[in-house]
Amino acid sequence: MFKSLLVIFKGFFIGGTMMVPGVSGGSMAMILGIYNRLIESIATFRKSPAKNAVFLIKFGIGAVLGIALFSKFVITPLLTLFPLQVSYFFLGAVAGGVPMIYKTAGVKKFSLNAIIYPVIGIIAVLLLGLIPQGIFTPSENITLWSVLLQIVGGVIIAIGLILPGVSVSQLLLMLGLYSSVISALNTFNILPFIPMAIGVLLGCLLSAKLMDKAIKKFPEPTYLIVFGFLLGSLTELFPGIPTGFNIPICILTFAAGFCFIYFLQLFENKKA
Repeated sequence: MFKSLLVIFKGFFIGGTMMVPGVSGGSMAMILGIYNRLIESIATFRKSPAKNAVFLIKFGIGAVLGIALFSKFVITPLLTLFPLQVSYFFLGAVAGGVPMIYKTAGVKKFSLNAIIYPVIGIIAVLLLGLIPQGIFTPSENITLWSVLLQIVGGVIIAIGLILPGVSVSQLLLMLGLYSSVISALNTFNILPFIPMAIGVLLGCLLSAKLMDKAIKKFPEPTYLIVFGFLLGSLTELFPGIPTGFNIPICILTFAAGFCFIYFLQLFENKKA
């Protein structure tokens, strides 16, 4: 019972925070220690369909509630009233997850790989910003080329969903799709986005399988590259340097975010 509630809670927190531009749902899943289980459930769904379905349903319930309630009534109001302080909370949460990432990667001592692989991850995130805006936006004149472009765009969005360090909302902004996607969801005008939805589905399945194999066969390089994704995404999350009375408040919110994630992981390790 406790494990089920914990999965729902993690889904709730991930769903609520991933709606914040700059915050990666994959990063939060990794920081909360549920990322591997999610990837494995999607990648090996057919091997244990009942077991994987139960887990994904629990997580999905939490994620939907998080998007609908937590992001709307908690995260969004707090970001509107206290954007600087809340952003530092998320920065602290990311920092609190770093020890777990290194431990999971199996890094026991400093080496050249500890520099090279994170740099690869940082470069990969920065390269996403070079994609021309609006190239994947649905066209009024439907052609085979426009449909293929939408599918490719959906695959890229799926990679953003699966890879830690890549914020889906920020990725949509970078691709010039954020406004059109939000408008389509609000008005239920989703027919023009069906090819993109197909691309997202295909991309999720492919990305999950690749990540599952990479984590199992090459854990250290994979986790260090993911750490690079995290570092590369911090430029979008970093709100600026606080001044005056905001300095001690931001230090406190950073510490709160760090302690929340760090001690949650310690609590889980003891339970395990």
